[in-house]
Amino acid sequence: MEYDKEKVDQVVLALFYLTSFTERGVTRAWKRHDWDVMTRLYEKGFISDPKSKAKSVVLSESGAKESAQLFRKHFGK
Repeated sequence: MEYDKEKVDQVVLALFYLTSFTERGVTRAWKRHDWDVMTRLYEKGFISDPKSKAKSVVLSESGAKESAQLFRKHFGK
């Protein structure tokens, strides 16, 4: 199926906001999303490399900010 990968990337990044938590001053989110999307978000600099044994990824400063903004945009009232 063809789909708008940029929109999917935005929504996944927005959903990271729901599962994000701060640990030792670093914002992390659970990595239970499609691997292709995760790779694209990593390549864009929003998250750490998802190919690790960790069950979460680190959101970069810009990734955490963008995640919050996209969450409000797509799911805010």
